Amino acid sequence: MQADVLIAKAQTGDEQSFNQLVNLWYKRIYNYALKQCAYEDVASDITQRTFIAVFRNLKKLKDTGSFKPWVYRIATNFCHEEGRKKSRGRTVPFTVTKNDEGESIIAEEGEAEGVFFNPEMSYRQLELEQVLFACLNELPKDQRSVIIMKEYEGMKFREIAEILDTSENTVKTWLYRGLKVLKQQLEDKKITKETLSYEL
Repeated sequence: MQADVLIAKAQTGDEQSFNQLVNLWYKRIYNYALKQCAYEDVASDITQRTFIAVFRNLKKLKDTGSFKPWVYRIATNFCHEEGRKKSRGRTVPFTVTKNDEGESIIAEEGEAEGVFFNPEMSYRQLELEQVLFACLNELPKDQRSVIIMKEYEGMKFREIAEILDTSENTVKTWLYRGLKVLKQQLEDKKITKETLSYEL
């Protein structure tokens, strides 16, 4: 069943269609929330709250083609709300890898897409990964969200702009500023490109 048809049926109150919709999107939203907030229990809670909000407000969605940015916007708002609680002492592992071209340049369609993080856990790099996430978590929430959406979720600038309700140019600015600060943070901690096996 096509996604638009599934969403349309769920909007009519069809429980089976809504459950299918949740099954299609749950893991993706959970993984996104986990990268934002760092802890499984918090990510699970955010995901559940997201789909409760989807259930309550799905009928208000006028364009079924806008479901993706809409659901990400809901999840992002809950992530930012959680971030304001300023939970401390929580970390999550990340493995840093080179992209195909060995560059960190973020590009749009037709150009090399950057791959800043690899979410697969590597025990040998755990300490480095914790430092890296701590640096990422120190970024302003909008910069952090843009990096996660662009680098992990593979979204286009226009999609991120719609989710964050801003312009594409602003998204690009947040992305480049975030990457610049992140690079400086790692350099200040004496983490070099040789350590990372990645050229920032």
